[in-house]
Amino acid sequence: MLQIHQFPCLSDNYGFLVHDPESGETACIDTPDAEEYLKQAEAKGWKITHIWNTHWHPDHAGGNDAIKAATGCTVYGPAEVERIAKPDVVIKHGDTVSLGAFTGDVIDVGGHTNGHIAIHVAQQDIAFVGDAVFALGCGRMFEGTADQFWSSLQRIKALPPETMLYCAHEYTQANAKFAVHADPDNGALAQYAAEIEDKRARNEPTVPTQLRRELQTNPFLRADEAALAAKWGGDAPHETFAALRAGKDNF
Repeated sequence: MLQIHQFPCLSDNYGFLVHDPESGETACIDTPDAEEYLKQAEAKGWKITHIWNTHWHPDHAGGNDAIKAATGCTVYGPAEVERIAKPDVVIKHGDTVSLGAFTGDVIDVGGHTNGHIAIHVAQQDIAFVGDAVFALGCGRMFEGTADQFWSSLQRIKALPPETMLYCAHEYTQANAKFAVHADPDNGALAQYAAEIEDKRARNEPTVPTQLRRELQTNPFLRADEAALAAKWGGDAPHETFAALRAGKDNF
């Protein structure tokens, strides 16, 4: 079984080290803070052999060169990561990556950035989703279109509901406030929001989150439901999604 070590870094990022004890291989999921990743790997006694980037933003790929220089690891990422540091292996939708005997399926989740990808390891019901989707939220639409982003979210929604989503930021408390505003009659959401408040009061992480729960509560994944369309408008789900995203941007 893969071992996942999660730790906070920068102001609100999460770092993830994924380790296969059989092969001894270890992957960094994005590289927001090279020094912290190297420190955490050393403390675990793990040698970093891979970097898997989800997108090009500096708080996701900015540590690539320093970690590669220190470890000689192989960097995998979408072509857009070349804006920061050229990956050794360019990956795109339909490709796979591996860590020992474990295989990760590469999924196009463009919208936050055009080339954003997620990696789904079906053998362990986990997905590393970067900034495509968060607990009760989704990434800002910096480069993509609403239609593109909504299509990307459909690919996430199609994963098995037991999949644990490893999101890259601790944004959940703020996301919950908007979600309750967007969908005030959702009882499951109200309960989830209360649990989030309790967790954050104890300084506990809200990540990872299970897809099943997000499908019930995350308004950005539910833009095709009649109640949200009626409240937020739009003749098609991607238009309702666009209205929700604009609403969150200005909330």
